[in-house]
Amino acid sequence: MSAWGKMRGFFLSDEELGKKDDDHKPSKSGGGLRQPSWHPARVPPRRSLKRIALVLVVATIVYLFIKNIPVLGPDARMRRPSYSYPPDRAPNVPKRPSYERAQPAPSKPNGRPPNAPERIFNGPVRFLELAPTLHAISGTRGSMLVNRNVLFASSSLKSAATLLPIACQMGSELKSYVHFALMSRSDIEIRELRRVNGIDDSCHIIFHDARPDYAQISTDDRMENAVFRAFHHIFNYMHPQAILIDGSSNEESFFLRAAQQHSNAKKDTLIELPRGSARRLEWLTKLDSQALRMWNKNHIDILIHAVPGASGSLIRLLRSLSATDYTSSSVPHLTIELPHDIDPPTKRFLETFRWPPAHVYNPTNARYLSLRHRIPRQRMSEEESSARFLESFWPAQPEHSHILVLSPQVELSPDFFHYLKYTLLEYRYSAISTYQHWDRRLFGISLEQPHQLLDGKRSLSLPSVLKSTRSGDAADGEISTSFLWQAPTSNAVLFLGEKWMELHDFVSRSLEAKQGLDPVPALLSEKIVSTQYPSWLEHALRLARARGYWMLYPGEDTARNLATVHSELNRMPEEYATQENSKPLLADDASEEEIENVRQKIRIGTETPLAPVSLLDSLPNEGNLRPFGDLPILTWDGQSTDFEELNSLSANYATAFRDIVGGCGKEPAERKKERESLSTQDLFCASD
Repeated sequence: MSAWGKMRGFFLSDEELGKKDDDHKPSKSGGGLRQPSWHPARVPPRRSLKRIALVLVVATIVYLFIKNIPVLGPDARMRRPSYSYPPDRAPNVPKRPSYERAQPAPSKPNGRPPNAPERIFNGPVRFLELAPTLHAISGTRGSMLVNRNVLFASSSLKSAATLLPIACQMGSELKSYVHFALMSRSDIEIRELRRVNGIDDSCHIIFHDARPDYAQISTDDRMENAVFRAFHHIFNYMHPQAILIDGSSNEESFFLRAAQQHSNAKKDTLIELPRGSARRLEWLTKLDSQALRMWNKNHIDILIHAVPGASGSLIRLLRSLSATDYTSSSVPHLTIELPHDIDPPTKRFLETFRWPPAHVYNPTNARYLSLRHRIPRQRMSEEESSARFLESFWPAQPEHSHILVLSPQVELSPDFFHYLKYTLLEYRYSAISTYQHWDRRLFGISLEQPHQLLDGKRSLSLPSVLKSTRSGDAADGEISTSFLWQAPTSNAVLFLGEKWMELHDFVSRSLEAKQGLDPVPALLSEKIVSTQYPSWLEHALRLARARGYWMLYPGEDTARNLATVHSELNRMPEEYATQENSKPLLADDASEEEIENVRQKIRIGTETPLAPVSLLDSLPNEGNLRPFGDLPILTWDGQSTDFEELNSLSANYATAFRDIVGGCGKEPAERKKERESLSTQDLFCASD
């Protein structure tokens, strides 16, 4: 039977089928004409009802299927934006956005239901004012993943009042394109918001009205969905390198939830500013978009190497760490290397020592403290001490994990961590540092300003200070400046994760080469660093000389606000204790020259007293960090130099080290090893 026959059979009754077939049969009377007495049969009513019911069932199934089609792609909230344009504005001709908020559209099926109570509306979300401003920012290169866009966003007007002054200050620095998006229930005009908060054109802020329609009567769920979708649409057009919001209780909870959900979905940088950020984190306005993008990605650990008999110094250091302000970052993990013999005061203090400190928000009561106690009783050698100390830390992510090394005789200012993060973000991750590859030379960042060379005998002549143009400075019109020194330090210094891994490899290869060399060459046996410093610092100096690395040191005015090194409770490193403790500073029969040398040594070792002030007030140039190219450079022995000379000195030292220690000899140029990242294999050939 044909398909048409089957369909006819499905809808027609048996009697109809029989009658229709008879109509097509030839007439037996020979005329082929129908009999005049024939009349069409009536269809019983129950057959019609059956067909109607069947049609209704099929229609119902089709409707339910279309109504409940599953979403096979991404979340419905992640769909491309659908905007409504004003009738007098063409969608592909962006104009300067107006700050006057349009009136809601006439009541439609998705409008406000009649006589509806407050905040029960949960209809579809539309953004009536967002499209024009997003189309107007094409000049900021928002379509590119890496750009100069930074976004501030808020829902609460109180939070907006907190964020707008920070955004204004950042915009006036002209390092980034600063945007502000309002996702509020309030119907305040954008122009009025600017006026109330004192925002004018000098702030260079681009405003975006990201409020949905009928926001005042929307449920919290609809507002949360609207905030999520607004962030998603803004992200597609802007790709902000960092999103800054108010993380305090002033902000709406639905806004915070949606912002965190979007950050988790897009893996972007969300900076939740705590209460009081306008005062304590004022320095973040000096950072560019690339530095802000790394705000949450870098992590700092703290490592303290305690020595016997220095319990008072260790307790003072730990108390200063507990009093530090950590609002700019998560609390660092703290590792304390304890000697075999622990002083009773140290034992009692550590029993009640709490880390993170009590003033730091820690809802899970997690502990970020590790105590490592040495087992061997005998005094360690230089090699053993260096290896044990370096083994205390290994960066999981070399580009983002860094280590702060502290000596027990150091006391820190409450603001030292702000300076550390500020300089780390600026000199390691900012656009200008990475573009000119200055970050590749940065070995670490020191918190103290040294007063003597590493030999412990000669004083360090600090670079010439810069002329001041600000009122209120010294009467002679000069201020101190940060500088770059090839010599590392061990009192209070942050080592970058990549350089720490390279130091690991260098020490390992150096110890192996030393065992196979007889006699040991002077490059490995010569003691340049004084025994008042730990033995691993000698290896760090050799690596810095071979690679041309430098350390960043603060100026005198800034150093007073960071750290001080106390000398009254100073103890020699354990590997040198038996050699030096028995030697008095001044013998009974000392000559006049020896007396003068001891007096000079005591004088240049005078500690710098702490004088905590605002971080930006302690920095020259109105708080802006000078680029590497404007900072003075010193060689490892304190001589003033420049980039070219430093490169030449490093190349000469590296060549000598490869020939004498590495066993490379006079290799042809084509056989010389290429430098590998995080490795010093190019300096050693004998171990291959």
